[in-house]
Amino acid sequence: MLSDPQDRRPDGYDLPVAQALAEPVLMAGMPRDYAILMGTIALMLGLALRIWWLGLLWWAIAHAVGLYAARTDKRFFDVLRRHLALPGHMDG
Repeated sequence: MLSDPQDRRPDGYDLPVAQALAEPVLMAGMPRDYAILMGTIALMLGLALRIWWLGLLWWAIAHAVGLYAARTDKRFFDVLRRHLALPGHMDG
């Protein structure tokens, strides 16, 4: 009944898992939350404050940093969010 002596699961208990269930949702190569936040800040600078060149600059730099972080470590932003949620008294 067991196919591999090292494998303790009976035959038929292996199920394929869709890759979309195991990886974060990306938008333009970055996590969706980060992309929406950086795009909102860029639009606020460009449209609301009428500093369009600063909005474009912010978007370009934030997008480059987000892409680098997402490609280096897929869970970077999840870990960063948890780190920022820790209270300050845990600093040591």
